[in-house]
Amino acid sequence: MEKSAKEGGKPVRDDYLVFGQPEITKEDINSVVSVLKSKWIGTGPITKQFEDEVKKYLGCKHAIAVNSCTSALHLALLCNEIGEGDEVITTSMTFAATVNVIEHVGATPIFVDIEKDSLNIDPAKIEEKITNKTKAIMPVHFAGLSCNMDKINEIAKKHNLVVIEDAAHAIGAEYKNKKIGTGENIACFSFYVTKNITTAEGGMIVLNDDELAKKIRIYSLHGLSKHAYQRFEKNAKKGYQVLFPGFKNNMADMNAALGLTQFKKIDEISDIRKKYAMMYLKAFSNNELIELPPDSTDSKNVWHLFPILINIDKLKISRDEFIDALNKENIGAGIHYNAIHMEPYYVNKYGTINGLDRAEYVSKRTLSLPMQTSMNENDVHDVINAVNKICQYFKK
Repeated sequence: MEKSAKEGGKPVRDDYLVFGQPEITKEDINSVVSVLKSKWIGTGPITKQFEDEVKKYLGCKHAIAVNSCTSALHLALLCNEIGEGDEVITTSMTFAATVNVIEHVGATPIFVDIEKDSLNIDPAKIEEKITNKTKAIMPVHFAGLSCNMDKINEIAKKHNLVVIEDAAHAIGAEYKNKKIGTGENIACFSFYVTKNITTAEGGMIVLNDDELAKKIRIYSLHGLSKHAYQRFEKNAKKGYQVLFPGFKNNMADMNAALGLTQFKKIDEISDIRKKYAMMYLKAFSNNELIELPPDSTDSKNVWHLFPILINIDKLKISRDEFIDALNKENIGAGIHYNAIHMEPYYVNKYGTINGLDRAEYVSKRTLSLPMQTSMNENDVHDVINAVNKICQYFKK
């Protein structure tokens, strides 16, 4: 049996494959440089152009560029007047930001377990968590695969609840042939450095409600009636009014410039990620030590992540030790996620929360393999070889 690099063997590759490294092209660089050489680098015409491209692509009425998906989610809650004493139903299998923003507005997160054959919130378990304090449902389209939005929207209508879609992983994803972000709900996207397209830091709120969109845009920049570009372009009136106690959530043109060139390639990026996912699925289809991620016939999965579950009962090492072994093979990996209800802050505040068995099961076993378009097929094969090598060496 070939010795694992963790135990002193030769690694599968000489250089380290960074997890989530974005592909930055010459066109991307030139786009950002052109803004730096222009007369305006803050929120201005390039940000508007980026918003317009997203609106056109999704077919929604409003797209508001902000500095992160976290800000987008926070504004969506705030502008729907969700706050102190309210409850928001969400999943524990998510990044901290999803739940932190619920805390930020003074509301209480109510966790629902994930589906047995999915990493998404289980609609069948939502209604039992609804109380007279429930104001919203916040589903997360995990790893680029849509939640069951028909059922979630049906429940929301029945109980008069707001639905805010955390689509941080899901730009370009579809549910029943409709892109995420085209429906009746607010959807919030992330363009963080590891996402399918990046603005380095950034996010986008998309919706079809005119009045709510106006309110969100004002709140996103200090609550001012006009942003800086509107005040300082030639012949513009310089004054403004403070309409709300807003926040500093706007996106700058430098970030939007990167987003514009990245966005041109969104479908190509999705195709490459799908190709790599199919390579992984085929390679690991008969590996009893790995549980593969879900896919769906009625949704377009954009494969933001490729999360696998390690069969820790049949291995001599834990999930964290498996990741350490991958690192020794010069392969980066991620954890998406440790269930948020098990993190120290939430344990200290809410104590033990029962009924989240699947989320806890996944939390102990999950790791994400590299999927970025900065990789090539040889890199994918290196990852496959490293995973199989570790599985073989540490199998009980």
